[in-house]
Amino acid sequence: MAVAEKIKQVSNEVGPMIVGQSDTIASLRDMISRVARASVPILLNGPSGSGKEMVARSIHAMSDRADKPFVAINCGAIPVDLIESELFGHEKGSFTGAAMRRIGRFEEADGGTLFLDEIGDMRFDMQVKLLRVLEEGIITRVGGNGTLPVDVRIISATHQDLSVAIDEGRFREDLYFRLGVIPVDVPSLASRAEDIPLLINHFQEKAPLTARARFDPSALSRLMDHEWPGNVRELRNVVERANILYPGEMIGAREAEQLLGRAPHRISKPAPALQLVGTEPEPAAQSAAPMPVDLKMLLETMELERIQMALDNADGVISEAARLLTLKRTTLIEKMRKYGVDRSC
Repeated sequence: MAVAEKIKQVSNEVGPMIVGQSDTIASLRDMISRVARASVPILLNGPSGSGKEMVARSIHAMSDRADKPFVAINCGAIPVDLIESELFGHEKGSFTGAAMRRIGRFEEADGGTLFLDEIGDMRFDMQVKLLRVLEEGIITRVGGNGTLPVDVRIISATHQDLSVAIDEGRFREDLYFRLGVIPVDVPSLASRAEDIPLLINHFQEKAPLTARARFDPSALSRLMDHEWPGNVRELRNVVERANILYPGEMIGAREAEQLLGRAPHRISKPAPALQLVGTEPEPAAQSAAPMPVDLKMLLETMELERIQMALDNADGVISEAARLLTLKRTTLIEKMRKYGVDRSC
């Protein structure tokens, strides 16, 4: 099947993967459809959480490699002493713990696409070996003697400014140009805030209607004004949090502010006291002083309520409750100790 026909065939399936109707997203979709046709390396540039892997999967799905494997690896998440084995595989006995032969990610992705996320974190000596694979199309397993041909399309991604890394001697310039034959910019969520309502619907589509929080215009406006340092990943967490805390409820700007992990920025003033007809209001100096607000206690009460609610929804599983609250498991445990919450793991 011709590539153009394949693109047309899968476009309806791939389109929804990149959610949004903004001009920025329209341009990104157009770029994806164009670069998918050529089996050359692509470098995705964009902030963390912006959806670079989703873009990579869309490119793969619209390419003539769509029926072959898509293999993803985060270069920054693999211990430095294991990255070579992870990419190229190893032979039995090649190092301590290598009890059997293992194929690497390049062999797994043969014929398809290998997505190298956080390529800027790859150690310098591995960059040399990766450059050789890109130029020669062959790999050597750790502890092996022979070479193996591989046919892999490389899509790499980074949130770093690689030009700075090159100037600092942390990234090879020749590898940069080899990986970035076609550079593609993935926008931040803040730059396409008008897509937020569509993204909310997308994240909620698999949840029952009764389990979905509903966002009124003031809530949507507040979310669209947010800077979103965590980008689409942060929004997904906020939506999941809203569904847990306000299932089936309509929420406004105040609740949206709390979901973002911030105290309400606007506090309404209390209504003035009623005056009896014919009486003079008390002088300001003699009027009752406003009731003091213990903000620390108020915030701690809210935090405790959210922790208990998350634990209830997670059936007491601390790791799951931590995920729902977007906290580290150890952080949640410390907070539980602080508030005297006793739940089994």
